[in-house]
Amino acid sequence: MRSSVTGAVSRGKMAVAMSPHELHDRRSLAIHALIAERIRADPGLLERPRGRVAEWLRSPTMNPRYARAWAELLDGPLEALIAVLLDSGEVATELRHVSPFAGIVDMQTRDRIWREAKLRLEAEGRLALAR
Repeated sequence: MRSSVTGAVSRGKMAVAMSPHELHDRRSLAIHALIAERIRADPGLLERPRGRVAEWLRSPTMNPRYARAWAELLDGPLEALIAVLLDSGEVATELRHVSPFAGIVDMQTRDRIWREAKLRLEAEGRLALAR
């Protein structure tokens, strides 16, 4: 993720221009951190994502690369899956774009996390959306 420094100053800090796509990735990481927490507490929550990925593997509409990657993670060690959910790197971010975890976090909680992530970045002076 690339950000460029802008001349905008927020609360005495230099703000960084962040694309809406980068903001989405940050928010997605925050939601998947909660998913990781919930899965660690109740590994039974993995059944629906496993079923969803099995459907993806049978479907011609999903890129099989993502379906296979998720299948490996969901059938592997729990800590390896959680590490990917918490990883801010490029590969993990790309995987989260096609996440099989829909429904683990309710919409109200998801909306709250999205708002909090944006507010946190603004408060840190790290968010000035690129135009």
